[in-house]
Amino acid sequence: MLVDTDVLIWYLRGHLKAAQTLDSLVDLHLSAVTYMELVQGCRDKQELERLKKDLAHRKAAILPISEPVSQRAVALVEMHALSAGLLLADALIAATALEHNLHLLTGNAKHFYPVQGLKIVQFEP
Repeated sequence: MLVDTDVLIWYLRGHLKAAQTLDSLVDLHLSAVTYMELVQGCRDKQELERLKKDLAHRKAAILPISEPVSQRAVALVEMHALSAGLLLADALIAATALEHNLHLLTGNAKHFYPVQGLKIVQFEP
């Protein structure tokens, strides 16, 4: 399962359902984009260290922005940026899920609705 940034933010803010959802996952993956968004949200080095330790404890795999992910994201932006407003970060996250054949756990399904073939699991906070 590829976990979108919003679900991890809910979890980091202490949301019980988000924690339970993450606890139920056998394999937790996140895009390098999601990881960078989480790092940018840290307020200090201690918070960053807590994030890194938590992800390591959960054995979270951070998936890189590889050439195939990048190429697919470019195609998604070309197809959906003008018609549906698909943003860069969401295109990279969707492309990561598609390239690795992973379901995407997100509370923002509307951000990803135009992406054909993307398997979305809706998180309801």
